[in-house]
Amino acid sequence: MKYFVTGGAGFIGSFLTESLVERGDQLIVLDDFSTGQLSNLNNVMSDIEVINGSILDETLVDKLVMRSDQVVHLAASLGVLNIVNKPLESLKINLTGSEIILEAANKHRKPVLLASTSEIYGKNSKLMLNEEDDRILGHPLKSRWSYSEAKAVDESLAYFYYLNERLPIRIVRLFNTVGPRQIGHYGMVVPRFVSAALNNQSLEIYGNGEQIRCFCHVEDVVRALLLVMDSEQAVGKVFNIGNNQQISILDLAKRVIEVTSSKSEIVKVPYSKAYPEGFEDTQRRVPDISKIKNILGWTPEIGLEQIIKDVATFQSS
Repeated sequence: MKYFVTGGAGFIGSFLTESLVERGDQLIVLDDFSTGQLSNLNNVMSDIEVINGSILDETLVDKLVMRSDQVVHLAASLGVLNIVNKPLESLKINLTGSEIILEAANKHRKPVLLASTSEIYGKNSKLMLNEEDDRILGHPLKSRWSYSEAKAVDESLAYFYYLNERLPIRIVRLFNTVGPRQIGHYGMVVPRFVSAALNNQSLEIYGNGEQIRCFCHVEDVVRALLLVMDSEQAVGKVFNIGNNQQISILDLAKRVIEVTSSKSEIVKVPYSKAYPEGFEDTQRRVPDISKIKNILGWTPEIGLEQIIKDVATFQSS
């Protein structure tokens, strides 16, 4: 197979690219390197074609889709801080970019894997969120929810290409993927905490720290992505991908300090100081992963302690 991977130099994309090369596939990687890094692809650079470009470039995208057998659309503007601080740019990338990818895929009849997000569910605090659960969002003029809105439109567009045009579409919703190569500049909490702990600096918790999250190792996520990409049973379906072992942000900070043997202290920072006015957070986000387990046999295998160790090893190297 020859895969066209958008965002292939990014955190998740680079690990997926390595796995595809390892099993003998050919790859074209498109990345604008706004968050991805060319160094992420050092291990496979001689085996892939890397193009520095944007998913907003319709002519370029059309040519690359035409040359591929399957499209894996990972490129997106992501990260809470990034979305809140650059809402217009983020909306253009996430909406227009996905539309361009899907139009080209439909034109050339190429299957597409669309990477979506747990942000889809918004403020829905149900204990286990399944793929059919409702979205609960705040006011549309609050930038916090613009990412969720954009990705929901992406999902709808992809799904209706499947229904109306019979384009083979697969959709995955990723819940807090973490691991080596992830950077904390855009609000990713685990690499941010680990970096502070390794330097014996204060770990800053936004709000009261009682927010519940789940963290899934990137290697587990890539294993799930490959199963979805390869399965005919996955066509026309959406799957949650994540670890359902939950932890509060406060307990996460404590665990990071413990695992890294850090002397760091924990400091609580009000949302008003961490984010622009009117920011809203989600109190709980836990995935129901029974669908992907039942259909494709996937479950996560790597626990939080190993995740922290892997992130710390990467940051120390």
